[in-house]
Amino acid sequence: MRNKKKLLVEQLDQKLANFKDAGMVLVPQKGWVNTIRTTLNMTRDQLAAKLDLTKGAIQKIEEREATGQITINKLKDVGNALNMKFVYGFIPKDGSIESLINIKAEKLARKIVLRTNHNMKLEDQGISEDKIENSIIDLANEIKREMRKSLWD
Repeated sequence: MRNKKKLLVEQLDQKLANFKDAGMVLVPQKGWVNTIRTTLNMTRDQLAAKLDLTKGAIQKIEEREATGQITINKLKDVGNALNMKFVYGFIPKDGSIESLINIKAEKLARKIVLRTNHNMKLEDQGISEDKIENSIIDLANEIKREMRKSLWD
């Protein structure tokens, strides 16, 4: 990766590291709004009054959150009414952005090298397994350095 892109990846990984523990938290079945409201022993009418909405509107908010059909702005509004801060983010499944890039680059490099080697074998010009693995490593490093857009195809 070029220095600037590498720096951007490192900075993003540092920011996302704060979310790692959040990835372990399971969203309650009825959603956060309902769970927090009922845990605080707050009625829908009370929350509705704080948001200048109706009791039915709060029920709809809770239902939409539980089904994943609520907007981020609505969740922010509810958070403010509950005197809480709404937070959202993404957590890389492979641990870090750098790891994600490494996996994708290796996969793409392997595909390219094996396809090339297959064509070479058809012409009796195949290379050894060691050279194939070294070629994959070299190409993966080049792909990461260049941050090719094809990495995401």
